[in-house]
Amino acid sequence: MAYTINKTDGTIIATITDGTIDTTTSLTLFGKSYSGFGELLNENLIKILENQTSTAAPTAPLKGELWFDANTNQLKVYDGTAWKPTGGAKSQATAPTSASAGDLWMDSDDNQVYFYTGSAWQLLAPVWSSTQTLSGWQIETLGSSGGDKVVASMYAGNVRVAILSKETFTPSVTQTGFASIKAGITLNSTLGAVFEGTNTQASAIDVSGTTNTSGTVIAGGNFLRADAADTTTGAITIDHDTGLIVGDAQELSISVSSNHVTLAQNSLDKNFSITTNTSGTPTTRLAITGSSGAMAITGDVTITGNLNISGEYNSSISNVSTYDDAFIKVNSGNSEADAGLIVETSNTDDARLFYDVSENFWTAGDNASYSQVIRLADAVEDGNANKAKVLKTTAAGNVKVTTATLAAVSAISYTDTSNLNVPTIGACATLSTKWGGSLKTVSTSSPSGGSDGDFWFVREA
Repeated sequence: MAYTINKTDGTIIATITDGTIDTTTSLTLFGKSYSGFGELLNENLIKILENQTSTAAPTAPLKGELWFDANTNQLKVYDGTAWKPTGGAKSQATAPTSASAGDLWMDSDDNQVYFYTGSAWQLLAPVWSSTQTLSGWQIETLGSSGGDKVVASMYAGNVRVAILSKETFTPSVTQTGFASIKAGITLNSTLGAVFEGTNTQASAIDVSGTTNTSGTVIAGGNFLRADAADTTTGAITIDHDTGLIVGDAQELSISVSSNHVTLAQNSLDKNFSITTNTSGTPTTRLAITGSSGAMAITGDVTITGNLNISGEYNSSISNVSTYDDAFIKVNSGNSEADAGLIVETSNTDDARLFYDVSENFWTAGDNASYSQVIRLADAVEDGNANKAKVLKTTAAGNVKVTTATLAAVSAISYTDTSNLNVPTIGACATLSTKWGGSLKTVSTSSPSGGSDGDFWFVREA
């Protein structure tokens, strides 16, 4: 009667006829009444005992079958497709093939352990290879006077770069580059190590250095201090209309509004001054009194544009104003208008000397009563042809008028008492003593004798 051989799950693996053997599996199975089965049975037991130790994998393995790989000295199990290590990591220079999720592999070149994720080998530890030497975080215990301290040390190429600690302490055993360890991250002082990159907050900055490492990495000593006097070699730009504010009470401000600039003294009724160093002496050049708004300027003033004054000119230093210019020009740039000089008097309109534009001559007077200022060119020689004009003598010394009324010579004897014209010399007979002497007869020759005050008229022939 043939044997039916079943697997654990009930699957028939083989049917063995009486007196025969079966090699469907890696063991030898024999049927009923097979002669010499004892040797084969004992060899099957040995194979099971040694897990079929061999350099070659068993043929026709069953899922779950064990095999000790004599090449790698590893116990492997057949998963139905391939032989898998049953424990530990496989040590070899290249990644194993036909790996299953969770398998371990030790890279014998780099001394690093990997695990298989099901799709790729992922580094487990250490994060540094044997050629890179110790690099990354290392948990260490350092002794101190306050007891042992657990810290995390950051290494790069087997050199400790930084120590991360939850508290500040001094190591009891010298740690190169770490005389004192601070709460937080302490950098190795022997490396000149610094933080690079972007930092959103810092409690302090080292201002001992002034050498920039690049155009964008600036040394701490090149930042302006807010707590002490400092100096900058570059320009300062305040890109805001509130501008600049100076003083412990914000007395001085420079601000901008709609592109208009305001320089302000903000303290109530306080003064504003601009000074210069004149021969080593601080000298106030511009002083503005805050309470009154009065402004004083010390030194010469040069004005290249127009000077427009809406108030009064007042000199408290001298009653005389001196101008070195040859001319003082008024009304420049304006349409023609009367202009001149006003002297304050008790009268309403004061005394004035001005150029009358409508008449084109100078006018002078007081209390709104003005008359032309006569120039030599305005006087005339012929009073008859130019009536109501100022007379001047001719080249011969004569004055010519049509008539003349002399109230002071009423004592002149004249035959026509109704004629008020100046009598001709021929018509004069005598002159009264009102003219300073005794009566004299007009004649063609000088009279004989005479006393002080006498005079005579020459009558032409």
